[in-house]
Amino acid sequence: MITAITDNEIKLQGIEAQFTSLGEVKVERFISLILREPFDYTKWQEKLWIDKSIEEISHMAMENRK
Repeated sequence: MITAITDNEIKLQGIEAQFTSLGEVKVERFISLILREPFDYTKWQEKLWIDKSIEEISHMAMENRK
């Protein structure tokens, strides 16, 4: 069952994942890079998995959820 979470919880989980993955200094750098340049999330998503089929993306999502 999928539990709904708030936007703040999503932000917190995202930052925690970044800290786990990159460490404190690199997270600070990542955030400053994102804030420094214009970023269109929708356009980025359109190009993110352009070479993947829907089935491949679905499989990746299911594997990530495990």
